[in-house]
Amino acid sequence: MNIERSNSKIELDVLVVGSGVAGLSAAVRLATSEPNLKVGVLTKAALDDSTTRWAQGGVAAVLGGDEDSTDLHLADTLGAGAGLCDIDAVRVLVSEGPSRVEELITLGAEFDRQPGGRLSLAREGGHSHARVLHAGGLATGAEVERALVKAVKDSAAGLYEGWFALDLIVEDGKCRGVSAIDTEGEIQSIRAANVILATGGAGQVFSVTTNPKEATGDGIAMALRAGAVVGDLEFVQFHPTALHHKAMPRPLISEALRGHGALIRDIKGERFVDELAPRDVVSLAIAIKMAEQDAECMWLDATHLAEFDTRFPTISKSLADIGLNPATDWLPIAPAAHYTCGGVLTDLNGATTIKGLFAAGEVACTGVHGANRLASNSLLEGMVFAGRVSEAVLSGQVGPEPSGAMRAVIKEREGSERGPHDVEGIAFELEYSKNENARIRFGGDLQKLKVSLQNHMSKNAGVVRDESSLLAAWKFTYGVKELFEPYENQLPITHENMELLNLAEVAHAIAGAALMRHESRGAHTRQDYPGLDESRPPHRILFNKP
Repeated sequence: MNIERSNSKIELDVLVVGSGVAGLSAAVRLATSEPNLKVGVLTKAALDDSTTRWAQGGVAAVLGGDEDSTDLHLADTLGAGAGLCDIDAVRVLVSEGPSRVEELITLGAEFDRQPGGRLSLAREGGHSHARVLHAGGLATGAEVERALVKAVKDSAAGLYEGWFALDLIVEDGKCRGVSAIDTEGEIQSIRAANVILATGGAGQVFSVTTNPKEATGDGIAMALRAGAVVGDLEFVQFHPTALHHKAMPRPLISEALRGHGALIRDIKGERFVDELAPRDVVSLAIAIKMAEQDAECMWLDATHLAEFDTRFPTISKSLADIGLNPATDWLPIAPAAHYTCGGVLTDLNGATTIKGLFAAGEVACTGVHGANRLASNSLLEGMVFAGRVSEAVLSGQVGPEPSGAMRAVIKEREGSERGPHDVEGIAFELEYSKNENARIRFGGDLQKLKVSLQNHMSKNAGVVRDESSLLAAWKFTYGVKELFEPYENQLPITHENMELLNLAEVAHAIAGAALMRHESRGAHTRQDYPGLDESRPPHRILFNKP
């Protein structure tokens, strides 16, 4: 987009865009490591209003003292990722994760402990051992966010709350900052030697999601418009046990309940899936069973769990607010869009394909999650890779290195072995015509258009997909994008309007990547390609704009 920018005098060494666990972790580390560094944090809402705050799931880390090991955590992550994880990225996650957790505790985060003071560990789906830390029962994200917000406010970081990032400023192939709408509605330019995207995921692309309204894929959309390579966007993880209720975002029925023995039942009361299987497996089983039984939801039976209110106070209150008693009532559940496994492609230090631009957290594709995220690895990933981004910035790294998922773009030096995920080239175009039936009717109601986009994606690019449904989603989202092509000339540049454009950008890329993956793997299930593509090793679908 060609947006006129003001002559802002804001000049920073590092600008962090986003205020979740990744963004705040990076800001704290940078501001405290180098006191003279000018660090800024820009967030479109309040500093503590991010997806991290909503996270009920815990932090998975092997802290020692029992039979668990980082090798087992690595194996569980690789298993959940369905053959597409980058093993080097996963090793970084599981080996550096414990230190990041200890740092968070040092900052003041209070995790649940057993009598006597030992940290209380839970087991969640896909984990072979109990290694998941929680805080306040199932308020882990809120506690992590609280500790980091306090640390950021105590640091030297400059805060730009209520500012909406519009686009990256890229000059001579290097990111030089962002253009943004300030709290007065004016467009400003914030110049920075380094920009760290930490804007979270894109759950609001779908009509049913556990994500807050802020999760509109802004960072991925800005990166796409700037020409950065993204990867693995077809893998959108649906949480299998979101409460089937009119509330939006959908209340989450944590995986911890199944870890403690809650059972999933169909409308006949029969079990049909291993409750502790990875999320993609459970979500797919529920979606298939709902279709078979023509049901709007399945049921989670926690009636036999003792001390529910004490173990799960957050869920207990949410259920009580809508008149459900887990001691006597089965809980209505259905899959809801929950986590964006892919994102802006990075190396192991968070560097993207644009010099000076880094990414960490859910907005990034580090290779950790592969085709499906292992439960409670997301907060850990944010903390670990935010730390590595910070170290890369402090060391002066400008561009990406051939490590992690980035090896799919950058060739290793001559003679070295390449990984199994490096066979897919960058996709600039699909073979499908952009113009054929891509026009949509638009009556001027942008909110109605947003709902239509979300409904299209849930119907056509949800848990189960095929070529026909994905093509419908791809064409519709392209049609929405087309409405914004002369955007700066015809429609006002506002927070809400730009969010819709970002949703359309990301939704179009999700549908396009899903169209190009001719197999079923992890969180991506194609009815017309029900098995794995055995003709070649697992490969990444990479996407950018020329």
